[in-house]
Amino acid sequence: MNQLVPLPSPAFALPALVASADDRAQRRFLEFFAVTIRNPHTRRAYARAAGEFLAWCDARWVVSIAAVQPLHVAAWIEALGREVSAPTVKQRLAGVRHLFDWLVTGQVIPTNPAASVRGPAHSVRRGKTPVLAPDEARRLLDAIDVTTPAGLRDRALIGLMVYSFARIGAALACRVEDVFVQNRRLWVRLHEKGGKRHEMPCHHNLEDYLIAYIDGCGLRDDRKGPLFRTIGRGTKLLSDTPLPQASAFQMVRRRAAAAEIETAIGNHSFRATGITAYLKNGGTLERAATMANHSSTRTTQLYDRRPDDVTLDEVERVLI
Repeated sequence: MNQLVPLPSPAFALPALVASADDRAQRRFLEFFAVTIRNPHTRRAYARAAGEFLAWCDARWVVSIAAVQPLHVAAWIEALGREVSAPTVKQRLAGVRHLFDWLVTGQVIPTNPAASVRGPAHSVRRGKTPVLAPDEARRLLDAIDVTTPAGLRDRALIGLMVYSFARIGAALACRVEDVFVQNRRLWVRLHEKGGKRHEMPCHHNLEDYLIAYIDGCGLRDDRKGPLFRTIGRGTKLLSDTPLPQASAFQMVRRRAAAAEIETAIGNHSFRATGITAYLKNGGTLERAATMANHSSTRTTQLYDRRPDDVTLDEVERVLI
């Protein structure tokens, strides 16, 4: 069974309540992750939510999936809310709710026990992603030693996220052929969430970074190969393996430390940094949403940290 249906992750094992069910229920459970979810991050998050909830139920003597009741879901959500943030609770509840919807439509269970359970109230007006001031971002880029393939790669990757507002997942999904010339300018093609393809002209700095990286590392003829790659052990040269997101995060933290930047930045910080810098220099929220490939300007506003400057100015008025 497990060999026929792809698992959510290599280490994934069927929860006890699913393993004790019949073959049809097991297959339907696995098909939820393999058939309905294309994004690997969503698949991983929903698999974790399902595994944790069903393990919680099993520890409280729930005998089968069909025996799960709304009270079980509500109690789990209540306990979860004391351990993790409200957005995490809402995400895990969504995963469990979608899973049980799938089991209902597959006639494995009669009703969805999570359908009536409400998650915690949560309203976001300002994003939590740490951002850099423009001079900090400049210092970080200038501090990278570009005499090595790793340095050329890292500057190009960080520059891509800053100047094109790219998500780290979209940046790492790029192939060499996704950097192309159009109307005598260099463009980049980003493969965003939901299968969306987003094309952006390159800022002149990003154009320099990408050309230096592609030519300096001999990637131009490997058009179908990944744009950003790992560094081979012992060789200090680029391999053929795509750079994992976790490795990109570690790289960012190392580069920030080397540039003596104290802000605890991550991969997503450059998206917020670029959007905020664009808006501070006269860009419009609507254009920023288009450039960031946001379907709503409300999402873009979460990345706008201009109000932070006002807050700092006001705090300094407390003359004591």
